[in-house]
Amino acid sequence: MSLLMHIIKNEWKSLLRGKWVIGYGLIFLILTDTLLRFGGGGAETLLSLSNVMLLFVPLVGMIYGILYIYQSREFVELLLTQPINRRVLYWGLFLGISTPLMAAFIVGSMLPLGWHGILMIDGMASAMVLGLGGVLTLIFAALGFVFGLMFYEDKIKGFGFTIVVWLFLAILYDGLVLMLVFLFGNYPLENFVIAVSMLNPIDLARIMVMLEFDVSALMGYTGAVFNRFFGTTLGITTASVMLLVWLAVPTWIGLNVFRKKDF
Repeated sequence: MSLLMHIIKNEWKSLLRGKWVIGYGLIFLILTDTLLRFGGGGAETLLSLSNVMLLFVPLVGMIYGILYIYQSREFVELLLTQPINRRVLYWGLFLGISTPLMAAFIVGSMLPLGWHGILMIDGMASAMVLGLGGVLTLIFAALGFVFGLMFYEDKIKGFGFTIVVWLFLAILYDGLVLMLVFLFGNYPLENFVIAVSMLNPIDLARIMVMLEFDVSALMGYTGAVFNRFFGTTLGITTASVMLLVWLAVPTWIGLNVFRKKDF
């Protein structure tokens, strides 16, 4: 445990020296404050913040995850020459780069929500949006680790695959689902839609936000089906469990690839 904490603290210090994580947090601080001043405040601001979060937090998490694997290649190989358990090293590196990103988003967004009083008025909704941003950061940083280890020898292919995955999950996924629903509208597709919505963590987070704010007009087809089958409370619980599964699977895959990788 002491070795794990030492690796995590070392990664935190390296990131803070680089200053860009602080800049990442400042971007969300300025954005949230601007939305609160000019966007009407309250639920409208949280919805706008969640839309930005669902688009950019996965991209930043995944890009930084794979970028870290490529940039720290010599450092990781040097550590592996020492009598360090690979499991401990993996968790130290992963938590050392993902938790600062998560903290930057949460703190940067929470401070304006606090001084504008939104945390007191919409505490549960604010906590959900901030929590979803944190979980998505961990999920996509883990995916970045997996892609970096899978394409360890080919950086261009690794970055290209990462951008394609983000583009598919963040932008194209819902359109493809709607196209399938349109093409096969004569068949009962509700169970299929629920299943495919669980295969996209961004879609799950969006559904949770829509269910929390009960914005039926913005739910989309997958959110409407979720609400019809599960209702608000059970729907949020189901989506939360699936997000935890999405967090567990990439981290487990990354750990196993890291343990077996011949560096």
